[in-house]
Amino acid sequence: MRFVALLFLAGVAVWEPVRPGVWQRESRMASTGALAPVRAVAVRIDPRRVAFSLGPLEPGRPWTIDSVGVLDAVAFNAGQFRTSGSWGWVVRDGVEMQPPGSGSVAMAFVVDSNGVPSLIDQSELTARRGHVRLAFQSYPALLVGNGSLPWELQESGRGVDLAHRDSRLALGIRDDGSVVVALTRFTGLGRGPAEMLPWGPTVPEMAAYMRSLGCRQAMLLDGGVSGQLAVRSQNGEWRRWPNWREVPLGLVVTPLGSEPSPPVAGKRF
Repeated sequence: MRFVALLFLAGVAVWEPVRPGVWQRESRMASTGALAPVRAVAVRIDPRRVAFSLGPLEPGRPWTIDSVGVLDAVAFNAGQFRTSGSWGWVVRDGVEMQPPGSGSVAMAFVVDSNGVPSLIDQSELTARRGHVRLAFQSYPALLVGNGSLPWELQESGRGVDLAHRDSRLALGIRDDGSVVVALTRFTGLGRGPAEMLPWGPTVPEMAAYMRSLGCRQAMLLDGGVSGQLAVRSQNGEWRRWPNWREVPLGLVVTPLGSEPSPPVAGKRF
C-alpha cells in the first residue's frame, strides 16, 4: 500500500507563532470525502527553547490538560493506556518507572541528557535504555526511517486495522529536529462537545498527514476519547482541546528559564 493519496488542506496552512519556539496551525483535513468534517490542530515545538517533562507530578494520579502549571506552554496526553495505567516504557528524570513493552509497531519518544528529543523503534531501544532522561512508549509507529510506512501499515492483515476511523493524536519529529503534535477533531455536528466524538482518519491517513507536516518519524498516541491538547500563548491565554477521559500520563512542555510551577486545580470532564 502506498501513502494515502490525499490533498490535505493543511498544505496551504501557515505555521503561526504562539510564543518563542512554539507554532500552531489548524485546518480541515480535506475539502471533500470522509475527512471533510475533520479538523486537525498541529503544534510545532523547537526543543532548543523548551524542556519536556511527564505529568502528573505524583505518579498514579489522573491527568488532564487542566492539570498543568501556570508557566507551561504545551500539554497533551502521552503514550497508550490500559485500565491499570500507562503501557510500556516510562522514564522520569533518568529513573525507569516502567520497563519497555514489546511489539513490532511500538515506538518510544526519548529525551537525552542534553534535552534533545527523538523517536526510536524497538531495534534501538536496548542501546538507549539507561541513557535517557525522559521516555515513554506508544504504538503504532506511523513513519520510520526517512518517512516510510512501517511494514505492518503497508497492507491489511499485518496486525493493524487500516480501515478503522477514530479521532487521532500523533507525535512526530521533523528533519530540523522540531517536535510536532497533531490532534484531530470531528466538526460534522458543529463546535462544542460533539467535536470529541471518536471519529476521524484511519491510521494510514494519519501517517500521510504527519508526513505532510514534514515529519520523518511519527507514532500514534492514545486518541479516541483520551486525545487532548492545550497550548498557552505568550500572554498567558490557553487554547484547549479537552476530552472526556482522564489519563495516567501527559507530556508537558515548559519554556526554558521558567521555574517549575505547581499544577492548577484539575477540571474533570
